[in-house]
Amino acid sequence: MEQKSISRRRLIKETAIAAIGSTLLFNSKLMANGQAPKSPNTKVILVRDKNVLTADGKANREILSRMLNDAIIALTSEKTATAAWKKIIQPSDVLGIKTNVWSNLATPPELEEILKERAIEIGIDSGNISINDRGVLKDEVFKRATALINVRPMRTHSWAGVGSLIKNYIMFAERPADYHDDSCADLAKVWNLEQIKGKTRLNILVMLTPLFHGVGPHHFNKKYTWQYGGLLVGIDPVAVDSVGLRIIEAKRTAFFEETTPLNPPAKHIPLADTRHHLGTADVNKIDLVRIGWEEESLI
Repeated sequence: MEQKSISRRRLIKETAIAAIGSTLLFNSKLMANGQAPKSPNTKVILVRDKNVLTADGKANREILSRMLNDAIIALTSEKTATAAWKKIIQPSDVLGIKTNVWSNLATPPELEEILKERAIEIGIDSGNISINDRGVLKDEVFKRATALINVRPMRTHSWAGVGSLIKNYIMFAERPADYHDDSCADLAKVWNLEQIKGKTRLNILVMLTPLFHGVGPHHFNKKYTWQYGGLLVGIDPVAVDSVGLRIIEAKRTAFFEETTPLNPPAKHIPLADTRHHLGTADVNKIDLVRIGWEEESLI
């Protein structure tokens, strides 16, 4: 009886992971065969390196820098990192880099430094670059920003299902609590605020050590993180979040050995597409491009 139970759990796990990843795997194979994506905005880059984290859990800056450059080259289809970054930002831009400072799983400072370094290399004056999270409304650079880069780690969230790229902009709202109804279903409305609308050039979902489970508003338990060693990079925040969400769902299935839905569900991601038309959540319309380490990618 015990053997049957184990076999059943394994079947559930493998079936769920296969279902989650099959469409995106198909699209990634199309890209590998040289076919153009359906739309440049639906291209999502998954770049991973098994050595990106040091023994003490910090990011290896050199490897992380290379990963990001590789992702931007793949995203823009340029041949060099410099040419690729020039497609994202311009010397005349005033750049706000919106990060996330949640103490348990913050945007890696190494990644913040790399993004600022890239902007300066392109020709943006350092005085026209700011890195901020909770203080964006009072930040003088963010007030006059012409371009935004949105970067944060992926984690489960007790109100929204997951803390995602879409949710990362909630600090631009004067009253963030106004967006908490119905499990934060309408978070995409934030992206219509004047300080944000039309300014986001790049979205980076940090998947180095994602948090895939937790209970309560301030939950964090390191046993529910794992060394995934990845970044998800794209223009469309909904597409990037959709891929990240499926990785989280697959990890939950693998860990709990059965399909274990998020509670609450991350409804703000599909609704960002179907209700608010911010981007693409449909996996049939997302082109996933893989770079680097593929073992246990879960998608």
